[in-house]
Amino acid sequence: QVQPVESWGGLVQAGGSLRLSCSASGHGSHMYNMGWFRPAPRKEREFVASIHWSGTATYYADSVKTRFTISKDNPKNTITLEMSSLEPEDTAVYYCAASLGDVAKAASNYWGKGTLVTVSS
Repeated sequence: QVQPVESWGGLVQAGGSLRLSCSASGHGSHMYNMGWFRPAPRKEREFVASIHWSGTATYYADSVKTRFTISKDNPKNTITLEMSSLEPEDTAVYYCAASLGDVAKAASNYWGKGTLVTVSS
Protein backbone atom coordinates (compact mmCIF):
# COMPACT_ATOMS: atom_id res chain seq x y z
CA GLN A 1 0.00 0.00 0.00
CA VAL A 2 1.16 3.51 -0.84
CA GLN A 3 0.71 6.40 1.57
CA PRO A 4 0.87 10.00 0.33
CA VAL A 5 1.70 12.63 2.95
CA GLU A 6 1.13 16.33 2.31
CA SER A 7 3.08 19.22 3.77
CA TRP A 8 3.09 23.01 3.66
CA GLY A 9 -0.05 24.95 2.73
CA GLY A 10 -1.23 27.78 4.98
CA LEU A 11 -2.62 31.29 4.73
CA VAL A 12 -1.88 33.75 1.94
CA GLN A 13 -3.42 36.95 0.62
CA ALA A 14 -5.16 37.03 -2.73
CA GLY A 15 -2.66 37.40 -5.53
CA GLY A 16 0.05 35.68 -3.53
CA SER A 17 1.85 32.38 -3.94
CA LEU A 18 2.07 29.19 -1.96
CA ARG A 19 3.74 25.79 -2.30
CA LEU A 20 2.44 22.34 -1.45
CA SER A 21 4.52 19.18 -1.26
CA CYS A 22 3.64 15.52 -1.10
CA SER A 23 5.82 12.50 -0.48
CA ALA A 24 4.72 8.96 -1.19
CA SER A 25 6.01 5.96 0.71
CA GLY A 26 5.42 2.27 0.30
CA HIS A 27 6.49 -0.55 -1.94
CA GLY A 28 6.86 0.62 -5.52
CA SER A 29 5.64 4.13 -4.70
CA HIS A 30 8.10 5.68 -7.15
CA MET A 31 6.10 4.08 -9.98
CA TYR A 32 2.85 5.78 -8.99
CA ASN A 33 1.37 8.70 -10.84
CA MET A 34 0.59 11.48 -8.39
CA GLY A 35 -1.60 14.52 -8.24
CA TRP A 36 -3.73 16.98 -6.31
CA PHE A 37 -7.46 17.29 -5.70
CA ARG A 38 -9.65 19.70 -3.74
CA PRO A 39 -13.33 19.68 -2.76
CA ALA A 40 -15.77 21.40 -5.10
CA PRO A 41 -19.50 22.13 -5.15
CA ARG A 42 -21.48 19.02 -6.09
CA LYS A 43 -18.28 16.95 -6.08
CA GLU A 44 -16.48 15.19 -3.33
CA ARG A 45 -13.17 16.20 -4.88
CA GLU A 46 -12.19 17.88 -8.12
CA PHE A 47 -9.00 17.26 -10.04
CA VAL A 48 -6.41 20.03 -9.84
CA ALA A 49 -3.17 18.71 -11.36
CA SER A 50 -1.21 15.49 -11.84
CA ILE A 51 2.17 14.25 -12.97
CA HIS A 52 3.34 11.00 -14.53
CA TRP A 53 5.52 8.89 -12.25
CA SER A 54 8.52 9.63 -14.50
CA GLY A 55 7.98 13.36 -14.14
CA THR A 56 7.82 13.74 -17.92
CA ALA A 57 4.13 14.61 -18.33
CA THR A 58 1.85 16.97 -16.42
CA TYR A 59 -1.87 17.63 -16.52
CA TYR A 60 -3.98 20.51 -15.18
CA ALA A 61 -7.56 21.53 -14.63
CA ASP A 62 -8.53 24.48 -16.82
CA SER A 63 -9.13 26.62 -13.76
CA VAL A 64 -5.50 26.42 -12.62
CA LYS A 65 -3.36 25.67 -15.68
CA THR A 66 -2.07 29.23 -16.07
CA ARG A 67 -1.41 29.66 -12.34
CA PHE A 68 -0.26 26.33 -10.88
CA THR A 69 2.79 24.21 -11.71
CA ILE A 70 3.31 20.61 -10.65
CA SER A 71 6.74 19.03 -10.58
CA LYS A 72 8.48 15.95 -9.22
CA ASP A 73 11.76 15.29 -7.47
CA ASN A 74 12.32 11.70 -8.53
CA PRO A 75 15.13 10.77 -6.11
CA LYS A 76 12.97 11.98 -3.21
CA ASN A 77 9.73 10.67 -4.73
CA THR A 78 8.16 13.99 -3.84
CA ILE A 79 5.85 16.19 -5.86
CA THR A 80 5.42 19.94 -5.48
CA LEU A 81 2.53 22.17 -6.48
CA GLU A 82 3.58 25.77 -6.97
CA MET A 83 0.48 27.96 -6.78
CA SER A 84 0.54 31.61 -7.85
CA SER A 85 -2.01 34.37 -8.42
CA LEU A 86 -4.11 32.71 -5.77
CA GLU A 87 -7.77 33.65 -5.48
CA PRO A 88 -10.16 33.29 -2.54
CA GLU A 89 -11.91 30.60 -4.62
CA ASP A 90 -8.75 28.49 -4.30
CA THR A 91 -9.34 28.16 -0.57
CA ALA A 92 -9.74 24.46 0.18
CA VAL A 93 -8.20 21.39 1.71
CA TYR A 94 -5.84 20.02 -0.93
CA TYR A 95 -5.47 16.26 -1.10
CA CYS A 96 -2.52 14.44 -2.57
CA ALA A 97 -3.27 11.27 -4.50
CA ALA A 98 -1.25 8.42 -5.93
CA SER A 99 -2.28 5.79 -8.44
CA LEU A 100 -0.85 3.22 -10.81
CA GLY A 101 -3.51 4.35 -13.27
CA ASP A 102 -4.89 7.74 -14.27
CA VAL A 103 -4.86 9.88 -11.15
CA ALA A 104 -7.43 12.28 -12.61
CA LYS A 105 -10.06 9.53 -12.73
CA ALA A 106 -9.64 8.98 -8.99
CA ALA A 107 -10.93 5.43 -9.32
CA SER A 108 -8.00 3.73 -7.66
CA ASN A 109 -6.24 6.51 -5.83
CA TYR A 110 -4.48 6.31 -2.53
CA TRP A 111 -5.19 9.53 -0.63
CA GLY A 112 -3.33 11.72 1.79
CA LYS A 113 -5.10 13.36 4.73
CA GLY A 114 -5.07 16.81 3.14
CA THR A 115 -3.52 20.19 3.83
CA LEU A 116 -5.44 23.45 4.19
CA VAL A 117 -4.89 26.41 1.89
CA THR A 118 -6.62 29.64 2.85
CA VAL A 119 -6.60 32.65 0.53
CA SER A 120 -7.80 35.87 2.13
CA SER A 121 -9.35 38.67 0.11
